[in-house]
Formats: sequence, C-alpha cells, structure tokens
Amino acid sequence: MLEDVNEKCAVVGIFGHEEASKLAYFSLHALQHRGQEAAGISSSDGKKLHTIKKRGLVMRIFDEAKLKTLSGSSAIGHTRYSTAGDDSILDAQPVFARYDLGEMAIVHNGNLTNAEEVRDGLIAKGAIFQTFMDTENLIHLIATSEKEKLVDRIIDSVQRIEGAFSLVFLSRKKMFAMRDRFGFRPLSLGKLPNGGYIVASETCAFDLVGAEFIRDVKPGELLIFEEGKEPTSIQVFEGVTPKHCIFEYVYFARPDSKVYGQSVYQTRKDMGKELARIEPVEADIVIPVPDGGVPAAIGYSQESGIPYEMGIMRNHYIGRTFIEPTQEMRDLKVKMKLSPMTDIIQGKRVIVIDDSIVRGTTSKRIVKMLKEAGASEVHMRVSSPPTTDPCFYGVDTPDKDKLIAANMSTQEICDFIEADSLAYLDEESLLRSVNAKEDNYCTACFTGKYIV
Repeated sequence: MLEDVNEKCAVVGIFGHEEASKLAYFSLHALQHRGQEAAGISSSDGKKLHTIKKRGLVMRIFDEAKLKTLSGSSAIGHTRYSTAGDDSILDAQPVFARYDLGEMAIVHNGNLTNAEEVRDGLIAKGAIFQTFMDTENLIHLIATSEKEKLVDRIIDSVQRIEGAFSLVFLSRKKMFAMRDRFGFRPLSLGKLPNGGYIVASETCAFDLVGAEFIRDVKPGELLIFEEGKEPTSIQVFEGVTPKHCIFEYVYFARPDSKVYGQSVYQTRKDMGKELARIEPVEADIVIPVPDGGVPAAIGYSQESGIPYEMGIMRNHYIGRTFIEPTQEMRDLKVKMKLSPMTDIIQGKRVIVIDDSIVRGTTSKRIVKMLKEAGASEVHMRVSSPPTTDPCFYGVDTPDKDKLIAANMSTQEICDFIEADSLAYLDEESLLRSVNAKEDNYCTACFTGKYIV
C-alpha cells in the first residue's frame, strides 16, 4: 500500500513521573508511524501548562533544552496526520486553552462525524474558532458546559459528539483518558516502573519506556488520574457492542504492538496463512511489499511451503518528494523507495504479498518493476478484502471514485496492474484471523456498512 492510506495520529499521556515530558517524547517516537506531519507535547507542573508543538518529525522538533521547559510530572503528546482540518501549525496538537476553570490541553485520535453540526451550533452562540480541527469543538463544549467540575464537563461534552475518538485531557492537577462508545481507535493503559501511569495509542510505546501493560481502556470508558490515587473509572457509555477498526490489524499498528488485546504481528501472519489456504497458486518464491506485507508473506510461505524471500528492499530514508508532476517522476519515486533484488527474482514465478490495494497505481508499478527485474510470473495476493468505501472515523482514505475496488472487478484490477493473477482475503477469513467474537469490528472500508 505504501502511502495510499494514512492514520490520523497517535496520542500519549504520562501521569505521576518526574520526567513526564521525556517519557512522552520517547513514546511519540515509538508512535511516529501513525503521523509524520506535526507533533506536540503539553506538560503540567501543577500550576501551569507548558506546550510545544511544531510541524515535522518528533526527533526534529524536540531536544534536551526544549524538553526541560516542559516541566512537571504529567504530560500529553500527539503525532498528527491530518484527515480533518488544515495543515497549518494551528491545527497541530495538543489543543490548549484557558477557560473559567483554569487551563486545559487535549489530544485526539479519530474523527468526529458530527463535527460540522456541533461547530455551527457553537459559532451561532458566539464561539470563535482558531483552527479547522474537530478537536477544538471539545474545548468550546467544555468551556461552555454548565457543570461545575471538569470531569462532569468532559462527560457532558463527549455525550454531545459522535464518531471516533481516543482522547487524553490534561489540566493543571489531573489527566483524563477516554474512548468513544464503540472503541473505534485503540487506547491502552500501562504502569510505569516508578508507579506512574501511561496511556497510549499502541503498546509499542510501553515497551520503549519500560511500562507494564495493564489493559485496554474500555469503549465508552473515562479514566481519571489524580496525584496519590489509583486511576478511577467511569463508564460513560454502556451496553454498546464494540466496533474496533479492523484496519489497525491490516496496516496501521506496528507489528510489535498489541491492539485490542492481540499481537499485531501474529494476527498478520494468520491473515497470510488464511490467504494461502483460500487463494493458492503455484510459484517459486513468496515476497512481501515492505514493510506492511512482511508478516502476511511469512504466514503465506509457512502455510504454502513456498520459500519466503526478501525480493524487494525498501529505502527508509526517503521522505516525501514533491517533484512528481509527470508519470516518469511518479515511477521514479517508487524506484527510490523500493528496489527489486534481481538475483532472487530473475526467472522465478513470484507471489507478492501486500496488505491492501487502494488506488492500484502503486501495485501496478510494483508488478512492472518485478517483471523488469526478470520475474517470469507475478501473482499478487492481498491480505485484506477489497477496499471499496472511504472511512469517516479517523482514516485518510480517498473518495470512493478513487478507490479502484469500488469501480473495477478483481479481474479488471488484475488486468490494470498487469499481474498474472490477483486474489484478496475475504471478509470471513479476515475475521477468523483476528479471532472475531460476535460482530465487534468495524469493516465499513470493505463493506460500506457504517456504524455511525
């Protein structure tokens, strides 16, 4: 897939650690894959909030001197890839505000499906917005709530929004973490070595800072962190069947994370095994499209008995290039990122595994590249169902008219990308791979059946 689809961010919260901002920094570094457009950290020293945010990568924004200015024993952080809003620094997070109860900062992963409606209602009552982010709605809802306590204002506010959200709030004395009623986006709770706590979008952040995984934050649950106390829980929304985003397993999450209680790496391997069972083909080698296709390709190889090879190498030091106005330049961009290993590929019947096909243009270039490297046959296998519908819950997918599977049959896509064969994992096999219990995953990107 490479860059056809992107996540909308990662969030982290650190509470009860004397170097909270440093732990937030390291956590964001582990979560950088979820957003590379901008990053920010807010900390609290008990009297005042301190915030630094900027466009760019985490390691380029923060240094030792800047982290020292983010003093205090609690901090929240964010990495951004925009799906709603603009690309200006004003739309970077955390979102900070002063209001009648003091100061507050918020970080958000997800998309509010009624954001425009809520925003218009607030503007009609006199609210002045500084950004185009749906997250700013929460600042105004909290500030204008008639409840006396912040925790009650947060509850009051989240009951007025719809869609996907994993949120972390920071005040001068407390931290709050919240997931939407369906648990669309992941959020986990961990304990730091010194007794402090961490919440983060993925558990790979826990591994880096030495935190112990406790559990996932429950769908609809609000956690409250206060000095000298264990986290307390309020179940704001009850009796709702979870609808976790299945694309976390397909593509977004890092393989070394546990998401929704399961190993991402093992789940992707199981997808590859399922794919080998239902869509076998005679070939000499199995190769992945790096990096997303690697675990599934290993699983496909193990199940089929066909040798696994790293037939394509990825250059991880290539950033975005804006010099791509012609087809020639677009093809060159793919070659800059992916290089075929001719000695392995030449004369071979190749099965190439990718996690998904979105627009189809990247797959077409990969097939062409492999055949130019001497592959006698190229069989494309995809470890997820056809992506037929856009996501409105915090994923940056193209419009439906740009999704190739929404407009072509599998055979037509195969002809377009010029592969010798093409096959996808079906929805039933995908759900079996993730050990789905009941109907607790959102598969709208494959089915068009939207939850909200």
